[in-house]
Amino acid sequence: MNAIQRFGGVIKVKADKLAYYRELHANPWPEINDMIKQCHISNYSIYYRDGYLFSYYEYSGDDYAADMQKMAADPKTNEWWAECVPCLEPLESRGAGELWASMAEVYHLD
Repeated sequence: MNAIQRFGGVIKVKADKLAYYRELHANPWPEINDMIKQCHISNYSIYYRDGYLFSYYEYSGDDYAADMQKMAADPKTNEWWAECVPCLEPLESRGAGELWASMAEVYHLD
């Protein structure tokens, strides 16, 4: 069994796109949830506060890079991202190649 890896990310959401972003995520396309699960991601949540979105998920696979490539190659996922990404405003402090800025885990309790 693989060790669970936890990921947190933060990004801004455009004020005029917040309602649409919430609508999308209130009724996600079944193919999107299926792909997320196929890529060994679970316990995925997105939270909102004061113009920022915070995401958290757990990864249980053994090749994160390959699973992320699989997701990025999926046509339906790319359709979904085409709807979601225009709603977002990445942080200037994000890492190279990141949309959501990765966050360092400071504390965890099982």
